[in-house]
Amino acid sequence: MKRPALLRRREIWLPTLWGWLVFLLLAAVLALGAARNLHGYLAASKPIGARVLVVEGWMGPEELEETAEIFRSRGYERVITTGGPIVRWPPAAGPRTFADQAAWYLKERGVPENVITPVAARAVSADRTYFSALTVRDWAKASGMQLEAFDVISDGPHARRSWLLYRRVFPEAKVGIIATRSYDYDAAKWWRSSIGAKDVIDQTVGLIWVQCCFRPRD
Repeated sequence: MKRPALLRRREIWLPTLWGWLVFLLLAAVLALGAARNLHGYLAASKPIGARVLVVEGWMGPEELEETAEIFRSRGYERVITTGGPIVRWPPAAGPRTFADQAAWYLKERGVPENVITPVAARAVSADRTYFSALTVRDWAKASGMQLEAFDVISDGPHARRSWLLYRRVFPEAKVGIIATRSYDYDAAKWWRSSIGAKDVIDQTVGLIWVQCCFRPRD
């Protein structure tokens, strides 16, 4: 009786040295192409032409200056600023939340005070954008405002993550997104500066985490 075989010989094809070099060259070309387009993908700008602009209040002065220009040029009728508490150490006078700080800054840059509404979120250690969106949703319900369409403006490569989270919180609304320019580095060559590399890599990891692991909670 023939014993059953435990092993079987098979032929396998492996690349030659030149084959490996070609594969590595193709991989390098693909990686370079992805790197060149990564910032543009993260810094999504797809406004829908809504009348309401939601502003992420934690942005810096250059980004808020750009926000004021966008408000004037695109005909928005209402601005909602977001953000949680500002922790200053040592304690100092000033706005208590990023929502209030952004509202004050925009008013100083010519946005009419009567169209600005700061909607401050509570202090949280994580998922701040998500909880800011929840706070805007709850405020809109409490005030009787129908947020059926609005644009969100966020800081450069953070924009796509903000867009994704706001669409999850407002599944029935039309939500657009605007990304500000990146003022601390050249967005087209972000990998050439430590600030740009850190920003893009951090936002890439954050976006992947939101897409694969984040579970919304109220």
